[in-house]
Amino acid sequence: MTRFVFITGGVVSSLGKGIASAALGSLLQARGYSVRLRKLDPYLNVDPGTMSPLQHGEVFVTDDGAETDLDLGHYERFTGVSATRADNATTGRIYAEVIAKERRGDYLGATVQVIPHITDAIKEAITRDTGAGLDFALIEIGGTVGDIESLPFLEAIRQLGNELGPEQVMFVHLTLVPYIPSAGELKTKPTQHSVKELLSVGIQPHMLLCRSDRPIPVNERRKIALFCNVRPEAVVPALDVDTIYDVPISYHAEGMDREVLRHFGLPFAVEPDVSRWQNIVNIVRAPEGEVRIAVVGKYTNLLDSYKSLSEALAHGGIANRVKVQLDWIDSQIFEQPDRVEKLEGVHGILVPGGFGERGSEGKIEAVRFARERLVPFFGICFGMQMAVIEAARHLAGLERASSTEFGPCDEPVVGLLTEWARGNEMERRSVGGNLGGTMRLGAYPAVLAEGSLVRAMYDSAPEISERHRHRYEVNVRYRERLEDAGLCFSGMSPDGVLPEIVELPGHPWFIGVQFHPELKSKPFAPHPLFRGFIEAAVKQARLV
Repeated sequence: MTRFVFITGGVVSSLGKGIASAALGSLLQARGYSVRLRKLDPYLNVDPGTMSPLQHGEVFVTDDGAETDLDLGHYERFTGVSATRADNATTGRIYAEVIAKERRGDYLGATVQVIPHITDAIKEAITRDTGAGLDFALIEIGGTVGDIESLPFLEAIRQLGNELGPEQVMFVHLTLVPYIPSAGELKTKPTQHSVKELLSVGIQPHMLLCRSDRPIPVNERRKIALFCNVRPEAVVPALDVDTIYDVPISYHAEGMDREVLRHFGLPFAVEPDVSRWQNIVNIVRAPEGEVRIAVVGKYTNLLDSYKSLSEALAHGGIANRVKVQLDWIDSQIFEQPDRVEKLEGVHGILVPGGFGERGSEGKIEAVRFARERLVPFFGICFGMQMAVIEAARHLAGLERASSTEFGPCDEPVVGLLTEWARGNEMERRSVGGNLGGTMRLGAYPAVLAEGSLVRAMYDSAPEISERHRHRYEVNVRYRERLEDAGLCFSGMSPDGVLPEIVELPGHPWFIGVQFHPELKSKPFAPHPLFRGFIEAAVKQARLV
């Protein structure tokens, strides 16, 4: 029997429902249970794929090619369970599915309404693939209770609560208990009002997870329990911590996982093993050194745009027992003269993914700095493409080398596959559609060259599988000229058509990858490329 735990949020947004859900999942795993985590988002977009990273944050891509909410990255990093397309549903997707059924006549002429048709579709999305063998499904409801957009989701989980009963359903509500300096008090009233709002749609929470920047006294917890109709032990403080990897430890200490098991009548006397989280926290709090990494991107105004990237760099630091200090730099500043001095003294330079021409020349200048000054360099997706353009211009003598993403050019070293592949290659890949090519999404294999640096990073594995999200490709027709100039194509698609990895022999550490390795990195299993990049940065720090 799968047990469903629904996590809602109130008072304000950005309280950390995603981290709370992920931490609970990891604690249940530590107690021997299997878990799956899902996110229901109330926005009308079908998925976040077309949303600006500056507004919504990064798009997290799954192995099966779904563009999903960034919280799914937290789920994977904390539990190690790979997310799928079924683990993120939006209002837009739900409505699209219902309308498609109505157009096909599936409802046999019935009037299609929010209740029951939309709520039934939401319930189907919640319970999909939660059959035998899955102990817990943790479902995060996006948004804040009281928002009009989330009402259909709240109604759907209310119905599920009635249909399955408390033996199979639990409601956890995350709220805020703010401290008012002028009064010198923690205030419980916002939590009371938030629970009242939840009660107004028919949901009585079984647990309250109370965010606070300081300990919540017993009397305040009892007050919250009394006015919100929950057991005092089920009022769980969610205190601020100095690293998100301390959240499972903190929540366990406050009894969160114990109360969940108590609700479902499951044993909780045996303590779970949280030692792997304690080991990670110990390294984060007491590093043996520090390195500075410059991240030269175009979405630096909202760091959630690079959430998985920043976490993967931290994982590389954990693997090398050092603190990773990130310098976020808008690539456009390098399009001005004499600004590369901002890169002086850094121990590594990373150029991440992105779309569009804005800031591209600045990224190319950052690549050139790393290549000429022998600073460890890591280019990801668009960053790899800029590294190839830089090498084409300054090593191969192709001064007009560019990407057709920016418009027509004389030397298209980067372009749509449709622009340079012909015949059987095109038929085999079935490329076509919007903008002259398809978005390459999800996990794809790559073959690694023998003797290459990247193959050593992957412990000599001959083939790997990594997640992609891009439309433009490095033009393989330029491979020979670029390799003659010194750039090595050390990873290719199995059919040899698509360059996946480039590196620069003789450089301390210079790798560009077309995929997004940050999406698969975890604190207890750092991605090998980030581990290697930070290791190179540690060596660089000893030279500076």
